[in-house]
Amino acid sequence: MKVDVYLGIDTSCYTTSVAAVDKNGRIVDEARKLLMVKPGKKGLAQSEMVFQHTRNLPVLIEELFGRNDMKIIGIGVSKKPRPVENSYMPAFLSGYGLARSLAKVCCVPLVAITHQENHLEAALHSSGIGELQRGLFLHASGGTTEILVIEKQPCLKYQLTEIGGSIDLHAGQFIDRVGIALGLSFPAGPHVEALAAKAETAYVLPVAAQGTSLSFSGPCSAALRAIENGVPNANLALGVQIALAESFARVIVATVHVKKLKNIVFAGGVMSNLFIREYLKKALQKEDITLWFAGPTFSADNALGCAVAAQRLLGEGKDE
Repeated sequence: MKVDVYLGIDTSCYTTSVAAVDKNGRIVDEARKLLMVKPGKKGLAQSEMVFQHTRNLPVLIEELFGRNDMKIIGIGVSKKPRPVENSYMPAFLSGYGLARSLAKVCCVPLVAITHQENHLEAALHSSGIGELQRGLFLHASGGTTEILVIEKQPCLKYQLTEIGGSIDLHAGQFIDRVGIALGLSFPAGPHVEALAAKAETAYVLPVAAQGTSLSFSGPCSAALRAIENGVPNANLALGVQIALAESFARVIVATVHVKKLKNIVFAGGVMSNLFIREYLKKALQKEDITLWFAGPTFSADNALGCAVAAQRLLGEGKDE
């Protein structure tokens, strides 16, 4: 017997993702594939992303539906990076184009959200909080480091209002630049985390956080100089993690005191780092707030949020 599912599709800068949830929002299955970046390179051109997404999507769809007997009753997709005017990136057109075609062929409704909303939906679902009326969202990745206020609207969608974040490098860029300089593969996050676990002591890097603003260019420059000066790789990797975590902790404290928010949601590839999560739990334990981390599997790029958004909005009779 076929399972009725809401299909989610997300084509970000470095991951092609698909996911399916049932009518109750339970995860049926998901599949994703990292885009290939040549050794020593720090990223991909948009044309390369589109090419790889176009190649990956049929394989992932076949994989997902080959393992499960499913019937699509709705589709959710990331159409652009962020829910702001003029937000655009060609990579997302790969998934959006396929989603539009599938929706028409299958005669099912389509919900188009943004990549950032996808991360929020996945975090709310996988952290256990479910839904949230109002709170704070820290989205930290290679393409974004933002602090946003979340407010649920009467239409059931979330309004995201940016109130702070990095003024230069994103958190993931900081990690990747140091990681590549250390000879690690891109994306460097998991490799830096593994390397840091071997450290005997942390190399202290500067922390540049004031109010709701972060800066990672200074800490990154200091880290690159440390490599030239022969600082042990593991000690430096640990120092990078501490600089990031302490920066996040400081801006969160500054923000919650002003906005009087009690619930903080974390997502993005950088927030997959277990050391950073534990650091934040300890650093913020005296604050009157609750921390909600996306499940480690669903903190980095994935399509769960798109599927969940379709189930939540269409399941309540809402359609875009």
